[in-house]
Amino acid sequence: MIAREGLLFIFIGLIVTVLSILAASRWNSSWMFGLSVLFGVLTLFVTFFFRDPQRDFTAGPGLLVSPADGKVIKIEQLPSHPFVGGPTTKVSIFLSVFDVHINRVPGSGVIDYVKYNPGTFHAAWADKASELNEQTDIGMTTESGQKIAFKQIAGLIARRIVCKLNERDIVKAGDRFGLIRFGPRTELFVPSATSVLVKVGDKVYGGQTPIAQLLVSPHVKQAAQGVGQHDN
Repeated sequence: MIAREGLLFIFIGLIVTVLSILAASRWNSSWMFGLSVLFGVLTLFVTFFFRDPQRDFTAGPGLLVSPADGKVIKIEQLPSHPFVGGPTTKVSIFLSVFDVHINRVPGSGVIDYVKYNPGTFHAAWADKASELNEQTDIGMTTESGQKIAFKQIAGLIARRIVCKLNERDIVKAGDRFGLIRFGPRTELFVPSATSVLVKVGDKVYGGQTPIAQLLVSPHVKQAAQGVGQHDN
């Protein structure tokens, strides 16, 4: 499946490729033929970039899934977070141009806020990108009652963030919520008591790789188990 946001780019690429092939044939131009090959390769790359594979994730109580494909480049302890409150763990994921760029909701719950923050365009792997770059900041309350947050961060080349979430949306872990066109960093913020299930250098897959386990109270676990038993 191809993400809808990429269809216009693919269509333009196909048109330009076909026109350049026709022009090369009409004028018997070798350089025009070479140009058509280049346009064709670029169109294939864009199609590859906007791929949107189906992902299935079974979420247990407090289990969070990776919000993006990519490589974990940093796991950092923060003294506080304005929404999460208190000590917070931040997990940063870098997306290369070869990764799937669809972003997915890390947990089930309700969206509390969606804030777009215009900014600069530093290289995504730089620490200052987390604070200074253009980004969309999202906060949610999970089904088990914890507050978490996640970010889409633009980079040096990637400068178009797509986010389809709105305040008060009810979401499920693994739901698609947007992408960063040609771009490169997603972050997750969780309470410091959370067990992070990945380490720096790990390859993760959005909507598929378990990334963290929130600390869930016993009565929440029992309620979830009761629902499962009833459903069976």
